[in-house]
Amino acid sequence: MAEQSDTPTVFVLFGATGDLAKRMVIPAFFQLAQHDLLPKKWLLVGNGRGDVSHEDFRSHVQEVLEEFGPKPADGPWDEFSKNLRFAGGGFEKSDPGTLLDVLEEAKGELGEDAQYIHYLAIPPTAFMKVTEGLGEHGLAKGSRVVFEKPFGTSPDNFRELNAAVHEVLEEDQIFRIDHFLGKEATQNLHALRFGNRLFDSVWNKENVRAVQIDVPETLDISDRVEFYDETGALLDMIVTHLFQLAAEVAMEPPVSMSADDLQAARESVIAAFRPFGEDDVVLGQFDGYQDTEGVRDESDTDTFVAARLWVDTDRWRGVPFLLRTGKQLAVSKEHVSLVFRKPDNGPLRHSTPVLGNVLTLDLAGSGGVKLDMVVKQPGPEFELARVSVDLPLASVEDADPLPPYVKLISDVVVGDRSLFTRPDGLEHTWEVIEPILARRPKVFGYERGSWGPVEATALAEPEGWLLGS
Repeated sequence: MAEQSDTPTVFVLFGATGDLAKRMVIPAFFQLAQHDLLPKKWLLVGNGRGDVSHEDFRSHVQEVLEEFGPKPADGPWDEFSKNLRFAGGGFEKSDPGTLLDVLEEAKGELGEDAQYIHYLAIPPTAFMKVTEGLGEHGLAKGSRVVFEKPFGTSPDNFRELNAAVHEVLEEDQIFRIDHFLGKEATQNLHALRFGNRLFDSVWNKENVRAVQIDVPETLDISDRVEFYDETGALLDMIVTHLFQLAAEVAMEPPVSMSADDLQAARESVIAAFRPFGEDDVVLGQFDGYQDTEGVRDESDTDTFVAARLWVDTDRWRGVPFLLRTGKQLAVSKEHVSLVFRKPDNGPLRHSTPVLGNVLTLDLAGSGGVKLDMVVKQPGPEFELARVSVDLPLASVEDADPLPPYVKLISDVVVGDRSLFTRPDGLEHTWEVIEPILARRPKVFGYERGSWGPVEATALAEPEGWLLGS
């Protein structure tokens, strides 16, 4: 169990009554309290435009936990709720609302040496004005600031935002969160590969034919229509989560597992991502999307994307990294799979099934590892069969899995930036998709509950997509 920080901390949650805060951030703070991962002395100050009393905000948080969990009755609600405050009136450079007054009271409770951790659970379009406000009102110095994804909405907007943020903050103060990096199974990529020679020795193009990163979703977009119609699957998922997962698979061994070395290895391989060509991306939109209330007339927003990414390093050159995600698809899954080549010599080289060894990490929930192998079918004849061996990570002895937001906020508290992105890598991810933004491909329709447009099938030949095949 990690030790609690001795540094008194004031958390400021911007967008505290918004959808992201309700679904992810507030439940994560309560789970941090359950795991004794919050500092010994802390306060959480919610910020929003409404004029909400401290007591009303506590009631709001209680309702959020009743809906999204963990339940307040699971504790420690009484102790947790005493540390909740609210500052209304919004916050920006020209008008800080009531936040400065509430923070002055907070420092009166915790001491003048209390540290600020600002969490921006707000739309990306508001990042800049809030950051400028932090600088204007003396709330930036010595603080840590968490930015949600996407960090920017276009290549030019990314560069503008990055420059503006660095006018106020040093890089080591900035925590650009990508919750896929906080998943237990994503972190286990490091342990699986670097801790097991069995896998590390075959983690290359000589042995791996393809990598599939597949995150289909059954979800609709009705609870975030405005954001989604302006963003789409390519910007919401590919340029953020799936590129980061590809980097976790493709990175060269870091010098150590320290934050600086892990980040350097991750960003170095992202720099080797080849910009998409016109045949590398298939976009789709589920039938009926344009009838959704709040969607622009004749919107061509993509709700599905399948892409073939090339990583131009000696280790991976020529191996396709196949990325797929979308809304209203057949199932909800989060899989990273390495498809190994068939034997090219020996007595069984012609007998092995099309798919032989596949190593899959299931990123959902507490995560899991699955290995598909070729074995002899038990019986009188020498016949081959494929079997799967599954290891749920929650079954590991003394396992205490943390949801990704809990893990990442805990890392912010202790100042560990290992699982957070850097601007050099993010800038190149925008360069990778820039050809698609400049010359947008046709958006194909697909039925709700399907696997997306049939045009995406060819990207994954010859074995096809592992999910849905």
